[in-house]
Amino acid sequence: MIDTILFDLDGTIIDTNELIISSFQHILQPHVQQPFTKEQIIPHMGMTLQQQLQQFSGRSDVEDLVTEYRSYSSSRHDDMVQPFPHVEEVMATLYQKGYTLGVVTTKMKASSLMVLEMFGLLKYLKEVVTLDDVNHPKPHPEPVLTAVQRLGVKASTTLMIGDSPADLQSARAAGVQSAAVAWSLKGADVLKKYEPNYILSDMKDLYHVLGLEIEAK
Repeated sequence: MIDTILFDLDGTIIDTNELIISSFQHILQPHVQQPFTKEQIIPHMGMTLQQQLQQFSGRSDVEDLVTEYRSYSSSRHDDMVQPFPHVEEVMATLYQKGYTLGVVTTKMKASSLMVLEMFGLLKYLKEVVTLDDVNHPKPHPEPVLTAVQRLGVKASTTLMIGDSPADLQSARAAGVQSAAVAWSLKGADVLKKYEPNYILSDMKDLYHVLGLEIEAK
C-alpha cells in the first residue's frame, strides 16, 4: 500500500527543461571554447546547479556562474515554464483522497516555493524538501529520508516520482518505492536501468499504481 507520494520538481511535475538548457547555453558561451549542445547538457540534469556548472566549465569555483545562471533563469522563468499535463488534476485528486504529498528537489527553497505557488500546487503539499534543507543532495538518500521523517510516514509506504537517475537512486537508498516518468528528457530506456518500481507514461498512470478507479475527464 502507498499512502505518501513524493515528487521531484524540475522535469517531473514542472516543465523547466527548455529554460534550464537555454540558461546553461547562454551563460556558458563566454566561458567555453565551443557551445554546449542540448545532448551534452541533458545527461547531467538532476544534479545540483553547482555540480553541473563545475562539470561543464571544468572549474571548482563556479559561484560567479551560479549567480549568472540564476539571474538569467529568473528573467526568463515565467515565459518558459509550465506544469506537465494533468499534474494539477492528479495532485488535487490525491489530496482530496487523503494521500500525503510532498516535493523533494535539488532546487533552492525560494525558487521551489515560487514555482509551486505560481501554478497553484503548493496548497496540496505537506512538505517541500529542497537543497537548502540537506547536507547531501540526491542521489544521496538524505533528501528523501528527510521528507519521510518530517512527514512522519513510513518509507515502505512511500513512493518517490522522478525524471532522473538521481531521483531513483535516492529513492532506492532511502528504502522507498520509485516511479520514473517517461517524459524525462533522458528517456524511459535510460531510467529503466535504475530499476524503478513503476514507469509513468502520463501522470494519470499514478491512479493505476495506487489502485484508484477515477473516471476519465
